[in-house]
Amino acid sequence: MEPLLAILVGLFFAAAIYLMLSRYSIRIMLGIAILGNAVNLLIFTGGRLTRAVPPIIPAGLDALPAGTANPLPQALILTAIVISFSFLAFLLVLTYRAYQDLGTDDTSEMRAAEPDDRPLPPLGY
Repeated sequence: MEPLLAILVGLFFAAAIYLMLSRYSIRIMLGIAILGNAVNLLIFTGGRLTRAVPPIIPAGLDALPAGTANPLPQALILTAIVISFSFLAFLLVLTYRAYQDLGTDDTSEMRAAEPDDRPLPPLGY
């Protein structure tokens, strides 16, 4: 099972890098999302894939008994999912705002676009 997941992780990384090298900001965001999923799958695969029992330590033992699952990769993945969701939401808002102001999602045209002379809206404190 690990070789199959290793190939899948490689495909995810390849697709993510391909999308992040694009000129369009939506494709870049999709590449970042796929890259986050590839890293999560890599951590999950690195934590061993076994049908092990939950890591419940009986009273009196100081370490995990043999044959139990490693809880650390699972905890790291759960944390990474929450962080990547908030990061993707921020990027989505940032990209939408840039599209509203500049009228394009092409990064080359974004660099060439001149900002208009409109006054900035008040901050609303």
